[in-house]
Amino acid sequence: MTIAPRRAISAHRPARGFTLIEIMVVITILGILAALIVPRVVGRTDDARIAAAKQDIASLMQALKLYRLDNGAYPTTEQGLRSLLTKPTIEPLPQNWKQGGYLERSTTPKDPWGNEYKYLNPGLKGEIDVFSYGRDGAVGGEEVDADIGSWQL
Repeated sequence: MTIAPRRAISAHRPARGFTLIEIMVVITILGILAALIVPRVVGRTDDARIAAAKQDIASLMQALKLYRLDNGAYPTTEQGLRSLLTKPTIEPLPQNWKQGGYLERSTTPKDPWGNEYKYLNPGLKGEIDVFSYGRDGAVGGEEVDADIGSWQL
């Protein structure tokens, strides 16, 4: 077995790499792009949460309508949204409650900010109201903190 001799590295070969100026130009371009894009992306998370809350409320309203079709009335405020998952034990007891419940999940959904959805029967803005207090979790508010409810669907 013969080993080929190593070639000597040429001392006259120029070093390869980026200059400081090139690196600074790239960093400046990335900074400008970030300044233009980040504000647009950050505002979208709030819009997405509001849309998710509206979708959840629409799903809850559909389940409540099915409950009413089966039982002749909506659950009371005291029975709450839990009645969509488990048969109420508080009067008035539903006569034709659907075995397995009216939601495809095992728990009532929480709003995108981690709070329970509110339910009123009779509602203040409709026959029944399903709503979230928004990001701040308090009544009223504006923009992201505004209440989101079934009356807006």
